[in-house]
Amino acid sequence: MADRRMKFPYTFSAKIAQFPLRWHIQNQWIWRYYFISVAACIPVFYSISKLANSPENKAKWAEMKKKELAEHH
Repeated sequence: MADRRMKFPYTFSAKIAQFPLRWHIQNQWIWRYYFISVAACIPVFYSISKLANSPENKAKWAEMKKKELAEHH
């Protein structure tokens, strides 16, 4: 297959096709540390979610909203 790239990619699809994604992945730091940071953050987010959705916290939240509603009426 002959290489028939446009000298300047005018269309959006041609710009996507000629984008140097491999170069960006190999030469930019964000790609290297993205998965490490996701793995480090998942336990923290899980614990926050577990604490926020606990039955005790839901009851406390409902009580606070009930008091707030009573003050406005």
